[in-house]
Amino acid sequence: MIITENFLLDTLKQVDAVQLYQFMIENKERLEVFFPVTLSSNATLEKTKQYIEIKNSEIQARTNFTFAIRAVDTGMIVGLIIIKKIDWINRVGELAYCIGGNLAGKRLTTKAVQVISNYAFEELNLKTLQIIAHKTNLGSVKVALNNGFIWQKILKNEFTPINETPLDMELYELTNEK
Repeated sequence: MIITENFLLDTLKQVDAVQLYQFMIENKERLEVFFPVTLSSNATLEKTKQYIEIKNSEIQARTNFTFAIRAVDTGMIVGLIIIKKIDWINRVGELAYCIGGNLAGKRLTTKAVQVISNYAFEELNLKTLQIIAHKTNLGSVKVALNNGFIWQKILKNEFTPINETPLDMELYELTNEK
């Protein structure tokens, strides 16, 4: 568990199932374009319980690291942050994150990315972190830039939303200078 003045990052637990499921329902519109797999993996309470089990297994296997972003005062889940697509040989990982609509624009995600970046560099010994965002997802682009991620290139047809045409995405990277 990582605690800051505004939030804490913590692994998901089975007791979080109802809360996480509710978070998905409340933020469905925000998540359906860029988080369709996570959303469908939490489409029912039973699926959410399985999702939590899978995410904890991935942490044990060191394939993905999914953390709840929790309000420090209530412990309620207000978002997720994930280190995924880890290449242990080249020490590269990709970050993905989402925050509840009521907290968008309050710099909570920016701070969570800063904290998880430090964790990825110091605890996981990764060398490079990536954020892949669509140019219209201004909040995500801003989070990347606010954390010192540098635009690298356009990734052609990188992501295909459900029942839509492929989208070009923007690649941002942050390299550990240590």
